[in-house]
Amino acid sequence: MRLAQWMAMGVVLAVYAGSAAASECPGWSDARLTQEVTALQARMAEWDRAYYQDGNSPIDDELYDQAAARLETWRACADAPQRHTPTLRVTTSRSAGDASVRRHPVVQTGLEKTDKTGVQTWSSRRDDLWVQPKVDGVAVTLRYVDGELVEAVSRGDGERGQDWTARALGLPAVPNTLPTSVSAVLQGELYWRLSGHVQASPQRHRARNQVAGVMRKSAPSLAELERIGLFAWGWPDGPATMPERLSGLAALGFDTADYTHALSDQRDAAYWRDYWYNAPLPFASDGVVLKQGARPNGTRWRSRPPSWTRAWKYPSQKALASVRGIEFRIGRTGRITPLIYLDPVRIEGRRISRVSLGSLARWQRLDIRAGDQLAVALGGLTIPALEQVVWQAREREPLRVPAAGDYHLLSCFSLAPASAQRPLGCESQLLARLDWLGSQLNMNGVGEGTWQALIDAGAVQGLLDWMMLDQAVLEQVSGIGEVRAGKLRQRFDAARKRPFHAWLEALGAPPGSEQASGDWAALAGYTKNDWRALPNVGPTRAAALTAFFSAPEVQALANRLGAVSVDGFN
Repeated sequence: MRLAQWMAMGVVLAVYAGSAAASECPGWSDARLTQEVTALQARMAEWDRAYYQDGNSPIDDELYDQAAARLETWRACADAPQRHTPTLRVTTSRSAGDASVRRHPVVQTGLEKTDKTGVQTWSSRRDDLWVQPKVDGVAVTLRYVDGELVEAVSRGDGERGQDWTARALGLPAVPNTLPTSVSAVLQGELYWRLSGHVQASPQRHRARNQVAGVMRKSAPSLAELERIGLFAWGWPDGPATMPERLSGLAALGFDTADYTHALSDQRDAAYWRDYWYNAPLPFASDGVVLKQGARPNGTRWRSRPPSWTRAWKYPSQKALASVRGIEFRIGRTGRITPLIYLDPVRIEGRRISRVSLGSLARWQRLDIRAGDQLAVALGGLTIPALEQVVWQAREREPLRVPAAGDYHLLSCFSLAPASAQRPLGCESQLLARLDWLGSQLNMNGVGEGTWQALIDAGAVQGLLDWMMLDQAVLEQVSGIGEVRAGKLRQRFDAARKRPFHAWLEALGAPPGSEQASGDWAALAGYTKNDWRALPNVGPTRAAALTAFFSAPEVQALANRLGAVSVDGFN
């Protein structure tokens, strides 16, 4: 639940101190900083209304916590007044007398989140400690009188919530009648049933939202109702000791004891946190909850985190990252890939400073600019991936965006001069072409960094300029020097001796050219029908091959290769 970030903000800030974006002031003007603080305050108020009034979560808890920490940092940077502070108590349009709003018979307290050090400090001063998984669902209070369910109330603000009695009576997982005629108040989590769900896996579930959606539906199907399970994590007016409460809940038909364990030196909080993070469970979870067995009577509870319980979340699987800048990288074939550079964040121990959007179309759809806040995760636990744009900066910084039509299989074989066939900004595609050429000609150790240095020095402005560079020129390039210049010259000389079809690959000939026989002159004379006669060459590929071998810039490259006696071109 979202209490710790506001009731114990110091703890949350400590947890996320590893994020540079959450601990430093952005380099904005005072006016813009105030504008961004105001916008974020308004966004968090929207999230609160959705979460506490509707049971819906537009943003994951871990991202909400990080956004809360960021807002506090920005407020400190701007010395801004707290116009809105997300809390448990959110103003609603419903009056206290509205029949759809009910007071909880026992307040739902919420949880204060902490980290490993906080757990050790908290537990060192206590005994009779127990642990449960922190089930990711929608909290509910159930009241039974003489064994009959008479009331179900959503969590709401902890003191009042929506009347869910009618819907709860139709949930197969919620018993309408208990095995004995006991009167009891139970607190628990309605969760979305999952088969063998492992929280550590990269698969993501919006479990809470699915439950909330069914609870709001006017007429959910039986299949949807059956997907909702119940984990009764508390019995506020139950027996005084935890073993008695667990035994009593088991007798009433609840599985609480299966997921509640006493802490010991052998199986401490860290053990169970790791176990439940990696073990298959029937529900999603986002951490563990530590509890003292003994706690005050429920009549004394308040809607704030109590001292006798703590939540320890799982390792963050997502991070809130600020956008520093955007690069539109153009590949060898002209494909434009936007790269988003981030203020570094850590996920699963990895430092993430950039993420690829994959395509220009996706960037155009999302319109990401510097200052935007993104949710970033590790796809397959290895590759950084954009999950969502959490919110956009109010001030939209201008960008020079390349036109997709300017870049293609036959563009940017050289840098200058610009013309209708050669657009400005060709360096990225030429660099990709050179990197590809080096790999196809077995230039081991000659990578993108070397080619970039040669371009920066003005020594290379076209795809084949490197062939004419002598050692003296190479030695003058920054970062190369005498020894490396000699090795480069050796690799360049060896590349000239590569076979004809390796050179076709290096120049970027479309697939299919390797099936043709003959030298450059012969292939340049192929018609579309000649290409289509080859196996697996259809009309699209035949058109691409014809265009490649007839392109003036490619023919000029072939002539240069023929002039230095490269096989197949002379």
